Amino acid sequence: MSPPRRTPPAAPAEFAGFPPDALRFLRELAANNERPWFEANRQRYETAVRAPMVALVEEMDARLATLAPELGGTPQRAIFRIHRDVRFSADKRPYKTNAACWFSHRDARGVGQDAPHGGAGLYFQLAPRDCFLGGGIWMPPSSAVKTLRVALAAGHEEFAAIVTARPFVRAFGALDEEAMLVRAPRGIAPDHPALRWLRYRSFTAGGALTHREATSAALPDLLAERYALLVPLVRWLNAALGLPAAARR
Repeated sequence: MSPPRRTPPAAPAEFAGFPPDALRFLRELAANNERPWFEANRQRYETAVRAPMVALVEEMDARLATLAPELGGTPQRAIFRIHRDVRFSADKRPYKTNAACWFSHRDARGVGQDAPHGGAGLYFQLAPRDCFLGGGIWMPPSSAVKTLRVALAAGHEEFAAIVTARPFVRAFGALDEEAMLVRAPRGIAPDHPALRWLRYRSFTAGGALTHREATSAALPDLLAERYALLVPLVRWLNAALGLPAAARR
């Protein structure tokens, strides 16, 4: 008896942009942030928001295989859940009013303050009046900040060359100054040559997108172009954290 034939996996859906109802849904969700409304409109979310985001993640993962092979993500790993974690929050609204994805290092675990070793990565967000892309590592745990400061103290010239390069500045301006220290960190001399960079607690850069850019079928081209400018920063940060670049997957 011959073995049963395996059904080949379905080809990824081609990203065709986010439909007009994507931003409309998120706008209406902000005004009706409760479970009964969401459940009544769940199919809109699945069709207008999640399905295009899945297609975008698959498209960008394929492009990152060439641009930065160590970075990427599956829809299950890269797309942020629409549900908010309200366990320890005074704000009990159950849903996020944006849709976002995060392309991380293949050896990283998690993202942000709650991650033991989230590493640096690349980000995209779709939201009414708040569409943007970015890269880096946002508010890493204190252990990672200490590691990055050691690397900055020794390699600040290379880091500075990345974030002050003309194409980088033209696209993103400068590193975001969220939670930046007013003074030198404890144990660092006020005249340390790397002081400008040692005061950072979060290492991200990015730029806003218009609604037209963020919903267009050409979004992957725009992300690939901007992400290419962010990859040197992401790779520098990841290398400092012990997450090496890769030449291929």
